[in-house]
Amino acid sequence: MKRLPLAAAMAAFLVFLVWSVAVRQAALFLVGIGLGAALAGARFGFTTGWRRLVEERDPRGVVGQLLLLGLAATLAMPLLGAFPELQAALGPPSISLLVGAFVFGLTMQIADGCGSGTLYKAGLGVPLNMGILPLFALGSFLGSVHLDGWLALGQTAPVGLVAAWGVGGALAATWLVLLAVGVAVRRWAGWQQAWWDRRWVVGAVALAVLATLNLVIAGQPWGVVYGFGLWAAKAATALGAFDPAANAFWSQAGNAQRLAQTVLMDVTSITNIGILGGALWVAARDGGETARPLTGRQWLVGLVAGFVMGYSSRLAFGCNVGAMLSGISTGSLHGWIWVPMAFAGTLIGIRVRRHFGF
Repeated sequence: MKRLPLAAAMAAFLVFLVWSVAVRQAALFLVGIGLGAALAGARFGFTTGWRRLVEERDPRGVVGQLLLLGLAATLAMPLLGAFPELQAALGPPSISLLVGAFVFGLTMQIADGCGSGTLYKAGLGVPLNMGILPLFALGSFLGSVHLDGWLALGQTAPVGLVAAWGVGGALAATWLVLLAVGVAVRRWAGWQQAWWDRRWVVGAVALAVLATLNLVIAGQPWGVVYGFGLWAAKAATALGAFDPAANAFWSQAGNAQRLAQTVLMDVTSITNIGILGGALWVAARDGGETARPLTGRQWLVGLVAGFVMGYSSRLAFGCNVGAMLSGISTGSLHGWIWVPMAFAGTLIGIRVRRHFGF
């Protein structure tokens, strides 16, 4: 798509949101466009950064992610302390979290993209990620349907570090752990390796600022997965294939309300739409992403991985954005549990990916 028609379409949609939906949703749409442009423009791939560290001992992507986490926490935690009405991305430590994070880390390497990665790469026109997007949504929906059963296997109450230790204690602990991880990454990669990349640094700063704006405007941290699951839940309900009143997750007051409302009132959905728009804008500027053709077997494996990734993301209470970035930056213990489990899954996922010749 040419940039002028795309800009006109996004401007018209923005006016529609202001006029017919809500000014807040219009603002979040603009934030989403910024997030999509930052992700796509910097090629800020959480999945790729982890894989390059393991396979090539290249630390630049992971260092960019550590910078993003530190900056986002520095901006978000004082806001959470000053404004109690803002929500942290809290998730319960649970069997569901352990299994979901591990499987998510494994499948995101095969699918070559996490939740945000799938979204912006679909916007860039990568065929596999475009095919994965609806399957991710279906998997996320089914994960939400089964979530109550998974939580019955064992869970504890969510732990918020800001509430438990105060802003100063939570922020100091977060930076100490991030610095420790950075030193470990540096030692693993080797001191002779390049330490940072300008593109990753610019992307980290932009994403941290935009994630903070999302927190302030929406009243909750940036997320991706919930919007996908909501889209599939609405479709299943409209088709008469699903009764939300009979399900523990979708019968909850907030979720039932979002099912009844237009999807444009959901803060996660509107930022997801914006991310697609921002990625499309970058694709119109740069010519999109070149992807090598895949075999039939690779397509099958990639699509199955995308579906399972969606399912596991709901069990893990988010992806690299909702669980790792938003969880850690707002002081949720579950974010710190998510990371090592997802990285352990990634180590296997990289081998599976290599086996199928991706």
